[in-house]
Amino acid sequence: MPRAGRDERAWVRGAQAGSASDLEALFRDHWPRAYRAAYLVVHDAAAAEDIAQESFLAAVRALDTFDRRRPFGPWLHRIVVNRSIDWARARSLRREVGDEALAVAEARLDAPKQEVSEEVTAALAALPPEQRAVIVMRFLLEYSPGEIARMLGLPRGTVNSRLRRGLDALQSHVAEEPS
Repeated sequence: MPRAGRDERAWVRGAQAGSASDLEALFRDHWPRAYRAAYLVVHDAAAAEDIAQESFLAAVRALDTFDRRRPFGPWLHRIVVNRSIDWARARSLRREVGDEALAVAEARLDAPKQEVSEEVTAALAALPPEQRAVIVMRFLLEYSPGEIARMLGLPRGTVNSRLRRGLDALQSHVAEEPS
């Protein structure tokens, strides 16, 4: 098992036993990706921070039910993405649309593994939250379609359909952009 996996399992065990330092280690290790996933789904820096924090707190509250044989990251990402989708749906129902936080959020991302251009970020913002979530999970968090289906409790065909529709919409959005 890779060192990171052993560390994570030890941190989970320690956090389940009440260790604040192990809980802090889990938070430090998973915060950047949790925040990034939330931001890429909701496109609002403040909301993404709130969603990531609330998701982490929800995970901590449910830590006693967590199966330590499984990795913590996918479990946390499932919580983050589901909360992000719920937030985006509620926001669209209220018709509060705005991408003014884009520049602020780009500056806040902690040295991401992959840079996401403003063009791609804008194209992602145009997608429905369900498509945006699976695109983020597949290509930015690097989960397989099967893993995404299990994490979100969806049939794999639904995940594949959302991926295809989302990628088609991204491609047409990028093709419409002036060079």
